[in-house]
Amino acid sequence: MSGAAGARVPPEGARHIVFTRAGVRRGAVASLPLWLGMVPFGLVIGVLADAKGLSFAETVLMSALVFAGAAQLLVLELWADPVPIMAAIVAAGVVNIRMAPQGAALAGWLDRLRGWRLWGTLATLVDHSFAMSVQEQRRGGRDAGYLLGIGLGLWVSWVATTGIGHLAGSIVRVPPGHPLYFASVAAFISILVGLWRGPRVDLGPWVVAGLVAIAAQRMGWPVPLPLLAGTFAGAALGAWIELRGKARGAARDRKRG
Repeated sequence: MSGAAGARVPPEGARHIVFTRAGVRRGAVASLPLWLGMVPFGLVIGVLADAKGLSFAETVLMSALVFAGAAQLLVLELWADPVPIMAAIVAAGVVNIRMAPQGAALAGWLDRLRGWRLWGTLATLVDHSFAMSVQEQRRGGRDAGYLLGIGLGLWVSWVATTGIGHLAGSIVRVPPGHPLYFASVAAFISILVGLWRGPRVDLGPWVVAGLVAIAAQRMGWPVPLPLLAGTFAGAALGAWIELRGKARGAARDRKRG
């Protein structure tokens, strides 16, 4: 048997996935409107890092390597002397566990990447790039470079704004409840619009996720448990709805056959 004949044939559709510089550039340009939501959040992280005693270099290095706003905010809230290293690691891991199902959802692109393209894409994957890439896939997009481009664009914005926030920390003090804190939330809400597939598919899981998270927060569960509980509750219901729909579709096909 020849090498060509014995080669593994990729699934139909997966073989057509590409990774181009044009896709990376298009993703970076598409990320620009999201900077409006990232900038205030990054400034707040920088100001908080300065208040906790981190140097400018430490703040920028943290943002460049971690690149996870929610995790960084949570760790800074836990920051003390001495630093609770294990507690910070566990907290960051719990917050970022949502990245695992996001990677699975983007497997159609990620499975076709190797080397720096794969690791660079995973290192810069955030909620915003995930949501926009899912929309791109639903439109029939085949260029996985789009995902990396969005991530790189947001990474540049994040590192720069957290650094600026640290420099301004000595003169800027953002009180709790300030409108700046809502900017990042507004950015998340805006990208949900493109993910909406209709009430029959998404309304139930989204409502359940929100209600469970609110209930957990009202019960006094510590951060980030309310977020985690809402995420798993909504995902479980969504998966059940998807499986039920596939089962009904298979049953209809058998009847027609």
